Amino acid sequence: MKQLTIGVVLLVVGILTGCQLIGGGDSPLSGNQPPEVYVKISNEKHPTMLGTYCWSGECVDTVGPVELLKGQAPLPVQPGEPITLGMNFSPKPNELHLLQIKDGKETEVDIANNRFTAPTEPGVYYYSYGVWWMDAEEENVAHGDAFYAFAVEVE
Repeated sequence: MKQLTIGVVLLVVGILTGCQLIGGGDSPLSGNQPPEVYVKISNEKHPTMLGTYCWSGECVDTVGPVELLKGQAPLPVQPGEPITLGMNFSPKPNELHLLQIKDGKETEVDIANNRFTAPTEPGVYYYSYGVWWMDAEEENVAHGDAFYAFAVEVE
């Protein structure tokens, strides 16, 4: 698995969205904030916490997932249990990345059909789920982006 740092992800977000964020009339996105994202474990939906985002011409910067979730109980999961990420919003983002953080070590996690598998080793794992609504015609232009944080505890 490829190592990735939050700083690099945020740098990429800045490069992709920076001055090229498209808002207003030609944006397919609506609302004042990005849509809510949920984590589905054992057919039960749990909310995530919205972090850094650029939406409708406004960019908001927050702390990383570990700090953002301070004081929140992680979601209990079984080793290797399937976890689904979802949002009730259209259009769906066309680029996404999932970063796992455990004991200060960051690893990019593969996602297929909005699903990934919980780790097999016991412990608390933090996640940063980054999504982008990239322009279909103009390269490196984002209509919006958002990072969502959640944590799981493998029992």
